Amino acid sequence: MEKTETTAKNGMEYWKKIIILLCAGWVAIWIYRAALTPLYPQINQSLGGNISDTALGSISSFYFMGYVSMQIPAGFLVDKIGKKKVLIPGFILFAIAAFLVAQASSLTMIYVGSLLAGVGTGSFYGAAYSLTAQNIPQNKKSFSTAIVNSGSAVGSGLGMILSSYLVVQLKMPWQTMMYLSIVLIVFMIIAFASVIRSSKLEKEYLVETTVQEKVKAPKEKVSLKTLLAPRMLFSYILYFATCYAYYMTVTWLPNFLATERGFEGAAIGFSSSLVAFASIPGALIFSKLADKYMTHKVKFIVILELLAAGMLLLTVQATNSTFLLISLIMYGFLGKLAVEPIIISWLGENAPSVGIGTTLGVFNFFGMMSSVVAPALTGLISDNTGSKVLGFYISVGLLVIGSLLFLMANLSKKQSTIKK
Repeated sequence: MEKTETTAKNGMEYWKKIIILLCAGWVAIWIYRAALTPLYPQINQSLGGNISDTALGSISSFYFMGYVSMQIPAGFLVDKIGKKKVLIPGFILFAIAAFLVAQASSLTMIYVGSLLAGVGTGSFYGAAYSLTAQNIPQNKKSFSTAIVNSGSAVGSGLGMILSSYLVVQLKMPWQTMMYLSIVLIVFMIIAFASVIRSSKLEKEYLVETTVQEKVKAPKEKVSLKTLLAPRMLFSYILYFATCYAYYMTVTWLPNFLATERGFEGAAIGFSSSLVAFASIPGALIFSKLADKYMTHKVKFIVILELLAAGMLLLTVQATNSTFLLISLIMYGFLGKLAVEPIIISWLGENAPSVGIGTTLGVFNFFGMMSSVVAPALTGLISDNTGSKVLGFYISVGLLVIGSLLFLMANLSKKQSTIKK
C-alpha cells in the first residue's frame, strides 16, 4: 500500500488523474469529429463548389472506416506492448492527419487525412478503458467511466458550436477548426507522456496495491473461446444495437425533424443537441446507482436499454413537437451515453484480466460497425420509402432483441453458477 499512500500525500491519486486525462482525450477526439460536418458547404466552396453531398458525406465514412479497422489491432497491441506505447503514436498520427486535412487541396486528400485520423483515434478506446478497468477502484468504476464518457458529449457540443461560430458566423477559414484540433491533440500527447505510467511501473503498481484484487488472482488467458463466450458475444450484440440506435439518430435526426416533422432553422440544431446534453446527467446518475448496487448492473443495463427503445418509439409516434422533444430528452437521458459506462464497467469485471484490451477492441469493433451500417441503411430506407420512420423502428427492434439476448445469457450464467 506504500505507493498508494505516497501518491495521496504528494497530490492527486493516479486513478483520478486517469479520469481527467481520458475525459480530455474524448473532448479532443469529438471536437475533431463534430467540427467538419457543419462545414461541408465551406469545404465544398473551397474545393470548387461542385462536390455532391454523397461525396462530402464520405469524409465521415472514411474516418469511421479507419477507426473501426483499428479497434481489434489496437486492443491486441494494448495487451502486448502497453497503453502508453499505443496511445502516443496513435495521437501523433491523429495530429498529422488533421494537418493533412487542413492542407488538403482536393477531396481525395481530405479522404486520406480522414482515414488516417480514424486510424490514429482508433488507438484510444482500448487503451482508455483498459486504464479505467485496471486502475479505478471497483466501487467507483461506473461513475468514473461516466465522467470519462462525458468528454464525448462536451467535445461534440464544442465542435459544433465552435465551427458554427468561428467559421460560419465570423467567416474564418474552415481550416481554423483543424488547427485548433492539432493544438488540442499535441496537448493530449504531452499529457499522455506525463501522466500515464510505463508498462513496467504499471505492473509493479498493480501487484503492490489492493485497488485491483482481481489483478492479483490467477489470470484467464484471452482466446477466441473467451472472446466469443455467450455473455461476451451477447454484450457485443447489445453494444452494436445501442450504437446503431445512437448513430442512426444523431446522423438523421436533424433531417427527420426538418423534412418529416416541420422543424425549421435553429430549432433543428437545438432539438438535435438535446440528445447529447441530456446524456450527461443520465450517465452520472445511473452510473452512481450502478456503483452503489454493484450486483445489479445487468438489471440496470437491460432496463435502461428497454426504456431507451421506448423513448425512440415515442419519438417517431409523437403527435406534437412538445411530446417529441420530451421523448428525445428522455432518449438522451436513458440511451447510449447513459448506459455505456455501466456496460464497460460490467465488461471490465467479466473479461479476462490479461486480455482486457483485446476484449474492449472486439467490443468496440462491434459497436462502431453500426456507425458505418446505420446511416447508410437509413438513407437507403428513406430513398425507397420517402421516410426515415422505418429506420427508427429497426433501431427499436435491435435494442429490444439485444437486451433480451444479453439478459438471457446472464441468467443462464447465474443459473449454472447456482447449480455448481
